[in-house]
Amino acid sequence: MTTTGTATLEAPAPTTEDVEHVDVLIVGAGVSGIGAAHHLRERFPDRTFVLLDAQEARGGTWWTHRYPGVRSDSDLFTYGYRHKPWRGPSIAAGEEILAYLDEVIAEDDLAPRIRYRHRVTAASWSSEDARWTVEVTREDTGERLRMTTDWLWMCQGYYNHAEPYRPRWEGMDRYQGVVVHPQSWPEDLDLTGKRVVVIGSGSTAATLIPAIAKDAAHVTMLQRSPSYFLAPPLTHELAVTLRALDVPEDWTHEILRRAYAAQFNELARLSHEAPDDLHAFLIESMRPLLPEGFDVEKHFTPRYRPWQQRIAIVPEGDLFAAIREGKASIVTDTIDTFTEKGIRVGSGDELEADVVVTATGFNLSAFGDVSFTVDGEPVAFPERVTWRGLMISGVPNMAYVFGYFRHSWTLRVDLVCDLVDRLFARMQEKGARTVVPELRPEDAGMQLKPWSDPENFNAGYVLRSQHLLFKQGDREPWTHMLEHAQEAELLPKADLDDGSLVYR
Repeated sequence: MTTTGTATLEAPAPTTEDVEHVDVLIVGAGVSGIGAAHHLRERFPDRTFVLLDAQEARGGTWWTHRYPGVRSDSDLFTYGYRHKPWRGPSIAAGEEILAYLDEVIAEDDLAPRIRYRHRVTAASWSSEDARWTVEVTREDTGERLRMTTDWLWMCQGYYNHAEPYRPRWEGMDRYQGVVVHPQSWPEDLDLTGKRVVVIGSGSTAATLIPAIAKDAAHVTMLQRSPSYFLAPPLTHELAVTLRALDVPEDWTHEILRRAYAAQFNELARLSHEAPDDLHAFLIESMRPLLPEGFDVEKHFTPRYRPWQQRIAIVPEGDLFAAIREGKASIVTDTIDTFTEKGIRVGSGDELEADVVVTATGFNLSAFGDVSFTVDGEPVAFPERVTWRGLMISGVPNMAYVFGYFRHSWTLRVDLVCDLVDRLFARMQEKGARTVVPELRPEDAGMQLKPWSDPENFNAGYVLRSQHLLFKQGDREPWTHMLEHAQEAELLPKADLDDGSLVYR
């Protein structure tokens, strides 16, 4: 620190003058970034690349989410990569997923390419130089670095890891217990013998409650409105059969990957074409897993149609087992106020609690909150349009990976990487240094739609963030949020010379 008169000034963070250049800069070392790196190593082995991640280790949400019971809410045969067979149960714990990612990193020799605690803060494109200049801050030292790259690949996910969504309720200041959010779970929190209220009814609550109910005195899930649940077996019966027959693991992986994809494609189809039938199926599949006389209609009938929000997976019905055993219960009501001892709900009842867990979701981060400029002009993403859900109009040499909401995230990672691979090859054929999506003359006056149509998907974290995000159009190739069955047909055949991409 330096002192001038009576004012105390912070010394500027050290800056490294050397500017490193790589052919491809990948932002993020989670499932998306590691998947992108694998494709680069396999398809373009001569290109230089690095992965930058602000966290201390690989994995993204699997590294930052440490709450009890954290696990996948998708099957690992589709959540795993296409090239890397999954050998465990269909639903896996966070530690197992990190171990799987470690295997991919080791097999592709990616560790020397990954730099942790490196946060990208700004990216500036120069058409004259045909490259990006990227500003990076070392999280551990505060040192500021600068890198240049020909291609920027945003694989940072969509969580704001630092600031989860924390609503404020009346009376929270007078509550005498502990309030914790799953996204910042204290390592020393002991719930043994404690009364716990979990606010929320989504995948996090459904995962957390069975895990903590084993030791807590009692756990109450307090929900304003219910969610849909599905209770598949922990291991697919087909996996048991195939492994009993000693079928090679890569065959087993591909067969189960197709089986799970087909199952969820069918659920997606029913959600659009026969939502009442799908609702009845989901409700009736839960009924026999709950105590006799349990009010299924009140506690498990959402306000939205199936798959307007994600269906929460409860393997082996473990959430329902906790309810049957009396270790957990559900209250469907609004919060009136916090009290000294707990929460008073709209009915007037007070839920006494030693610990309140606010499983209220997260804040969505648009491109990691990186500041983008193109030729000195700031990029206002809400004024831009997506190109096939992986590039942005008017932004050159930049791709992003955004997975599926309804299907496994990684199913789309592979599809996006395939298309970027094709785009790299097409640029080579044309001798092009840059490519940028631009609206064509026939797209003039095209109706622009929100990033997510609420009639299609209306989760709270999506609706809270629409104003931060880019738009989509009313026609190809300016749409996204398609189902996996559609994109599995569309993306491999996408026309890279239809005029929507300008090569230079």
